[in-house]
Amino acid sequence: MLPAPRTRPVAWLLGLCVAVAAGACWSQAPGNPNLNAQLLVAARNGDVAAVERSLAAGAAPDSRNRLGKTALLLACEKGNAPLVATLLRAGTNVNQASLEGVTPLMAASYGGHAAIARELLRVGARTEPEDRMHKNAWVYAAAQGHAEVVTALLDAGVAIDAVDEHRLSALMWAAGQGHTEVVRLLLRRGARIDLRDDRGFSALDIARQQAHAAVVSLLQAR
Repeated sequence: MLPAPRTRPVAWLLGLCVAVAAGACWSQAPGNPNLNAQLLVAARNGDVAAVERSLAAGAAPDSRNRLGKTALLLACEKGNAPLVATLLRAGTNVNQASLEGVTPLMAASYGGHAAIARELLRVGARTEPEDRMHKNAWVYAAAQGHAEVVTALLDAGVAIDAVDEHRLSALMWAAGQGHTEVVRLLLRRGARIDLRDDRGFSALDIARQQAHAAVVSLLQAR
């Protein structure tokens, strides 16, 4: 792994962030609180039929739990495509983030749920939002080594050489984590290998530092 805080164990990624912070404020969705709570429990359990019943009874599709997570975000975390489809048909906000700033697209990208990511993008999911760790869906997909999600995001127009707050590109993230398939994909799609992060390290430097021999070989061959 790259030196902290640029990369940390998987715990820094989606789903293990502690919910929030004093002073964070948000309003619960309107409607019957009991129905809204039932919707969220059903979504957490992956129970599509129960979600449909709650929605039919009047639950607000954008109801949020104490972490600010909507039913759609819970469905994306679990990779539950039928549940995602049900919630999108109900008109849920595809870009509603949790209190940690995690969006449904980030959740799908982190989990490698490519079909869900494509559907979210199709209905208007934004790729640029960042969570409280200053990571977006693009970083999650590359850092976790999910080549299909990386492809979906590229096809949706994400800039292949976009960098994060430390000037790390997707190629650098993938190289640093040893994700050979993603590195190969990014190189094939034209990612620049001459970019350097805010320490002056290139993707090749990072791969060497982490002793990812296969990635080093790919980058040296360019």
